[in-house]
Amino acid sequence: MTLDFGVVWARWPELLMGLGGTLFLALSGMILALIIGVLGVAIRRSHSRVGSALVIAFVELIRNTPFLVQIFFIFFALPLAGIRLNPTVTAIIALGLNGGAYAIEIIRGGVESIPKGQTEAGLALGLKPGEIFRKIILKPALRAVFPSLASQFILLTLTTSIATSISAFELTSVAQRIDGDTFRSFEVYFTITAMYLALSWFIMSLFALISRAAFTYPTR
Repeated sequence: MTLDFGVVWARWPELLMGLGGTLFLALSGMILALIIGVLGVAIRRSHSRVGSALVIAFVELIRNTPFLVQIFFIFFALPLAGIRLNPTVTAIIALGLNGGAYAIEIIRGGVESIPKGQTEAGLALGLKPGEIFRKIILKPALRAVFPSLASQFILLTLTTSIATSISAFELTSVAQRIDGDTFRSFEVYFTITAMYLALSWFIMSLFALISRAAFTYPTR
């Protein structure tokens, strides 16, 4: 077999655009997942049995079904109910829901690690439960679970490749098109493997910067 990466280099602009599409899907999915995670934990901590039961059911549903089935359900089944979404929006929603279910459990673990004395101190100061959660509990909890949350979001970034199954624009879908045009499977997929690795390192570095900026106490 003769390797020829020239055909890949000739399509480099397309691969970079695909990488940008993957990064957009990943960051959008992460933001949605974090919102779902925080809201889910807040609902579970509330005294609403119905709300807590719905959150538990959501987490169990998402964690015990394949992501491919979830994205297919949103893209192919919901139109039967009159809800039609384009591939990009579908991918973001599916990534957000999937990541959110795991984020709920990760953040909940961090919240439960906070001593009950913190809550009691907040009540003694006259704070409402919502204020106690936002101002006293949430930030220390996120600090405690940030490495686990970052690892989950990196996994979510790699999961974006499954969005090619509904023709969403991202790196793997571009690679498949180039492979179909050039029949250079080894060169194409070797290249995007390196690109996914570089993207993962970039996301890890980004989370490291966020951790230092948000969770490091200033020194005098």
